[in-house]
Amino acid sequence: MARYNSTSLALAEETAAQDCFSEVEGYLSSEGGYWQTHDIWMKDAGAFSERKISLEGVKGGVIADFSTVPDGRLKTELKYYALWSLSMGVISASTFTENYKSAVKDLGELLISSGCTSGLTEAVITEDELAEKEWSAFHKDTVLRVLGRAKTILADIYDIGDETEKDLWRALRIPGARLSAVQKRAKPTLRFTDIPAFYKETVKRYLRRMVVKRSWSHCSEMLRYVRTFFRLFYENRYEDGFLRKLNRFDIEKYLEWIAEAYEDDNATYTSKAVSFIREFLDYIQMAEYPEAPEKDVYRLIFDDDIPKRERPEDTFEKIKYIPEPVRIQLDANVAAIEPEEMQPLYVLLRETGWRGTDVLDLRYDNCLDYVWDKEEGKYVPYLCGEITKTGIPLLKIPIREDVAEMIEGLKKEAAAKSTERNNPERYLFNTYEGIHTGLPYSKPAFARAVQDMIDRKGILNADGKPYHFKTHSLRHTRASEYAEQGMPIGVIQRMLGHCSLQMSLHYAKVSDNVLYKKWKETEALGILHLAANPPGKEVTTAPAETVSYEHVRKGLDAVRVPFGVCFKPSKLPCKTQLKHCLECASFCSTRENEAEYREEIRRVGAQIALGKRLGRQEWVDKNQEYLELLMAMAERIRQEGIVHKNGVLREEPHA
Repeated sequence: MARYNSTSLALAEETAAQDCFSEVEGYLSSEGGYWQTHDIWMKDAGAFSERKISLEGVKGGVIADFSTVPDGRLKTELKYYALWSLSMGVISASTFTENYKSAVKDLGELLISSGCTSGLTEAVITEDELAEKEWSAFHKDTVLRVLGRAKTILADIYDIGDETEKDLWRALRIPGARLSAVQKRAKPTLRFTDIPAFYKETVKRYLRRMVVKRSWSHCSEMLRYVRTFFRLFYENRYEDGFLRKLNRFDIEKYLEWIAEAYEDDNATYTSKAVSFIREFLDYIQMAEYPEAPEKDVYRLIFDDDIPKRERPEDTFEKIKYIPEPVRIQLDANVAAIEPEEMQPLYVLLRETGWRGTDVLDLRYDNCLDYVWDKEEGKYVPYLCGEITKTGIPLLKIPIREDVAEMIEGLKKEAAAKSTERNNPERYLFNTYEGIHTGLPYSKPAFARAVQDMIDRKGILNADGKPYHFKTHSLRHTRASEYAEQGMPIGVIQRMLGHCSLQMSLHYAKVSDNVLYKKWKETEALGILHLAANPPGKEVTTAPAETVSYEHVRKGLDAVRVPFGVCFKPSKLPCKTQLKHCLECASFCSTRENEAEYREEIRRVGAQIALGKRLGRQEWVDKNQEYLELLMAMAERIRQEGIVHKNGVLREEPHA
């Protein structure tokens, strides 16, 4: 193993620090080196437009003035702070010109008088130095703010130490950390400052391993419960080293403390406070950490000690479905969502039922695939993405062709706009400028866009108030639709990317409307026959426009289908399986189905209107053809009462 003395280590650190400063200089070399060679940045300079920095609202011809700042490292770093802030949208050009331009100039003079020339990270301004200046309190605060923010930005660049040795871990600096695109935007951290000093290295060592094996959100939760575990024991006068001698009596006391601490919370918190701790203790015991418990962890914490994570009533309470009237209005008003780039995001969330983080994680170079289907004899489009939360590296689900066409357009647009600088990860829904350049859209921004549309369109909930939209409710609603359409629970699990069938079962809730519909269909079959008629009721013969299902001939399927009943002989295959039953000779429909026709005509009309707004002419044409067929059939039923080819011949003679 190579060994390094203090001299070689110091040289290595100095080289790394020089590399960091070279990165700062390289940042200023863009746009022909304008930022580096000019101490006064002018409004009419082409470099601003090349870098896509908006100059809207800027007054005067000078954007920034660095002429008073000493040449060398100090000026370079201050220019870096200014350019980075303007490029990332942290400060608008108009605000910088109005408030920060004079602050930068005065800061330069102040640094000269204080004798600081080595760099901004070492610069210090005392209260006495500020007191000598006849500046307003606001201007003094602005000068200090410029220095403080510049130090913070530069500290992130110059800090070359191992991130996992610190008390605050920045996820983006840990190689291999499992982060979704949305988490990268949030720049999450893990904080160890509240872990007792005696056990801090133990917890860090454990999480160094976990951050590359489990999701960042899991590690964050684990740290939270580990922090609570140690806090409770130390609050109850346990001392350093107590973990090794941990016994069952200690765990029973911990269970009491946890029950009290989470008394008013969901049962999930209590469950995780036990299960996560057992997972932590079990790992450090198997890995033979010096501080691990000497007694077998499974003899300390029993399976029965872990409460069920959620009561059934809690589970269903958390699942929020979009009411059908609201859902219909949302789907019909997709084109009204602003900004326009949020509209495809709604379509994909609605189409797939995926989490918002999963859709925002899509990459334009691999999010769409075509798989040959032998039944249809053609290639079928599949959406492909990584499901970070459940650790699925590639999930593929089929999507409709018109949605695939939309994605193809998004892919071409993203490929044309993307560079290694503005979209290194190749996100489909990428942010191309501002502080979040190279990261996907904000999920809260999407929710706000949909909520704004709801407020503008006056979409109300059952209580007459504007509907309160949550992005995850689209996932719950889609899962419910899958279940109500009869999709097997295992397929639902695959479609939604769940790690267990139990999670999919949470969503398989049948709505009251579907419950009533299925009950009504069953009642119409006449399965239950009473020996006597209810009081006051006379026996009547069935009207001509109804079907006596109890007399249907044997050998016929006689199954319920949308808008009626299918009388296809059971031995024959369905020739119209991929078409509308309305055109089939085995199809039977009566006035009992008029309500279904009215609802379907309304729904298809809304789809046509949506297709026109989105410019999907093929979608409009197909739905228009279907609408005309529906209206023709509804008119026949209105006039004739029944559409039933040779229907009487398909019934047994009445006794």
